[in-house]
Amino acid sequence: MPVLSELAGVGLPDWIDALLRILFIVALMTVNAFGLIYLERKVLARFQARVGPTKTGPIGTLQSIADALKLATKEDVRPTTADRWIFELAPYFVFVPVFLMFIPIPFTQDWVVRDVELGFLYVFGVLGLNIVGVVMAGWGSDNKYALLGGVRAAAQAISYELPMLLVTVGVVMIAANHLLDDGLSTSQALNLNFIADDQRTTPYIILQPLGFAIFMIGILAELHRPPFDLPVAETEVVGGYFVEYSGMRWGMFFLAEYTALFLLVMLAVVVFLGGWNWPFGEDVGLSLQIVLTLGKAGAFIFVMFGTRALIPRLRIDQLMAFSWKVLLPFSIVQVIANAIIMSYGGADWILGLVSLALLVLLIALVSVQMRLKAGAGTTTIRREPARPRMITAQETSSAGASGD
Repeated sequence: MPVLSELAGVGLPDWIDALLRILFIVALMTVNAFGLIYLERKVLARFQARVGPTKTGPIGTLQSIADALKLATKEDVRPTTADRWIFELAPYFVFVPVFLMFIPIPFTQDWVVRDVELGFLYVFGVLGLNIVGVVMAGWGSDNKYALLGGVRAAAQAISYELPMLLVTVGVVMIAANHLLDDGLSTSQALNLNFIADDQRTTPYIILQPLGFAIFMIGILAELHRPPFDLPVAETEVVGGYFVEYSGMRWGMFFLAEYTALFLLVMLAVVVFLGGWNWPFGEDVGLSLQIVLTLGKAGAFIFVMFGTRALIPRLRIDQLMAFSWKVLLPFSIVQVIANAIIMSYGGADWILGLVSLALLVLLIALVSVQMRLKAGAGTTTIRREPARPRMITAQETSSAGASGD
């Protein structure tokens, strides 16, 4: 990532260079969270025939800043029976792993905090630490609803990270296969910059449409967003694992959530849509690379906001069964199919065709199951409209006599 020493030609010590990069990440996290919160309110308002924020600032653009100031001035309350150290450290265990996810994800060809050779593996390794803070928040609050939300979040994260990891294995297999075809070492197959560079002509979403669908579903589940928001459902667990938090500690959970939403969508854009590289290549200039990357990410974020208004919440048994009985088997089949096709020297279009067939099969299976569930346990309802009936004089007199 270009910093002051590169832009101005000034030689700076490494620690100042690192400090500038950290400040850039902090500023980007804050602006990103403010913007996404405002956009989600506006998008949901349009879906629900409302206007959303309008009073604070021009067309409500300062509403997120006003909310942040309110949180900063609220009293930081801790339950008397809570475990002090676990309760107070939990928000940091949620926030810091998300902060570290910024490091290997490239925004353009040159704008990346650090070009990590095992960047793909690093992202999932850091993401797995996030659940530690969630469980700490649920346990340390000494609240049954918070504990139930934390346990649900842990179970959901484990269940949906497995399919996500397996479909990324399919992507890495394709990248490694292309490296072998070029006579190069496969050590760069986990480098996010190389994965983006490898999609100059054909994005991986065409080669792995099933993997892309499972990856996006996994993002929704990982972030506890509808219809996978059972760990924080107000109607069931009164807000979930952070129900006892207030002030800026509560705000740190939401800052981590919206930052993770942006970063995971950016990861999907780089891995499946070529980031800045597709469809115009890397020679379009920095400004257009930024527009391409953020435009793709913005489209995915809009779809995720829309699911909150369009899709109802799943039951806990449906949520777990969907991962273990549907997504996990399909992701395993995808990896096995990739291995078989590549071992026999199959072309890339065969990979895409097989993955598309599996995606169609997945959609058909889910549709059939939904129809079966909708018809199970229902009774036949008479569809004849109600007909008015005249009350006779005899019925009126008998009713009056019983009243006396």
